Amino acid sequence: MSVLRVGCPMWAHRPWVGPFYPSGTKPGTELALYTTWCNAVEGNTTFYAEPSVATVEKWAEQSPDTFRFAFKLPRLITHDKRLHDVATEVRSFLDVIEPLGDRVGPVQVQLPPSFGPDDVEILLGFLRRLPAGRSWALELRHLGFFENTAARERVDRVCTDRGIARVVLDTRPLHAGPVDSDAAIEEKRTKPAVPVLTDVAGPHPIVRVIGEDRPDGTMAGLLAWVPQVVEWLADGRTPYVFVHQPENLHSPGLARAFHAAVADEVDDLEPLPEPAGQTSMF
Repeated sequence: MSVLRVGCPMWAHRPWVGPFYPSGTKPGTELALYTTWCNAVEGNTTFYAEPSVATVEKWAEQSPDTFRFAFKLPRLITHDKRLHDVATEVRSFLDVIEPLGDRVGPVQVQLPPSFGPDDVEILLGFLRRLPAGRSWALELRHLGFFENTAARERVDRVCTDRGIARVVLDTRPLHAGPVDSDAAIEEKRTKPAVPVLTDVAGPHPIVRVIGEDRPDGTMAGLLAWVPQVVEWLADGRTPYVFVHQPENLHSPGLARAFHAAVADEVDDLEPLPEPAGQTSMF
């Protein structure tokens, strides 16, 4: 069957208790419930720090084999050290998440907006040294990597040769929508309006749709991706689509609604699990 992975940036979001998780859900038990709503998670938690062995073991206990974590490399690697002399840190991170086995999906390398074409040599060396046997995805935010420059061409060539996807950051719904919350103001400040490029998608394309406060505005942005995702599925790829909102109040329901919209176009799409504790979609 064709597989579309959908999810959110996190799983332990307490405002989801009630609308998506049963009332009385205890902190630390949310992952098992989340896996009944979505079949993947972005796992932003690893961006802030490498998890402990005990934490990873707990994640393994709470997630089925069919679930996928699309973790981000810790910011120590990407933002603090800016890919300089990070072989030890990368190996440490991969060793820690190894107990999750096949549940580890594409590992994301998210770089800051200040990391630009002047840093291309360190980036190319880093990409060439990434361990084989893992799926990797690269998120760039400097506009110099989106223009028709030699730096972009060199990065895209290495990514294509090594099957590394360039993460698509789609902030159009965020920047087109109204500002209804302080969180939306902060999101607009920190999420750049970079061009949407899909030509270096790899076998596991990753799309991060950054929506607005209103669920209908975010849903409109998601639905614009249906034709492209259908095309990727027809090519035999396994796309990942992650739904963000400024306060992420409706993201699990939006992710499921997007999956349902694609299922209307793809007859053999693997279904999502049945949610536990559903009281609303969005």
